[in-house]
Amino acid sequence: MTDNEYCTFRLDELTFGIEVHQVQEVIRPQVLTPVPRANGVVEGLINLRGQIVTAIDLRRRLELQDRPEGREAMNVVVRTAEGEVSFLVDEIGDVVQVDDASFETPPDTVQGVARELITGAYKLEDRLLLILDVPRTVQLPAPA
Repeated sequence: MTDNEYCTFRLDELTFGIEVHQVQEVIRPQVLTPVPRANGVVEGLINLRGQIVTAIDLRRRLELQDRPEGREAMNVVVRTAEGEVSFLVDEIGDVVQVDDASFETPPDTVQGVARELITGAYKLEDRLLLILDVPRTVQLPAPA
């Protein structure tokens, strides 16, 4: 039995988690520079202390409804093989520790592209923690 730690965040009414070692930092809303002709899930670029980082809107990536007008997104900056990427999320949660034994496959209610990007779920006291596959999430589909 092994314990794992996840950085949690919320999108819509759902709680997601990314392994703590994959997260570089979480930061407040940043000024985004639009990228012409970029994939629709790329919200823009942020300047992170001189480093240019691509910001992906996770609501769009997971095919959820767009964020309500006027609600700013928080940034979860993750480390990937290609460099840092920022995921735009609704709200930052806590770091939670879970037991490997409570890991389950994604619930049947998770469908579409989200099913491909969620590796499984942990049952927390009052909700499910959906685990995001970071490498797959940053691989954006080719434009149609």
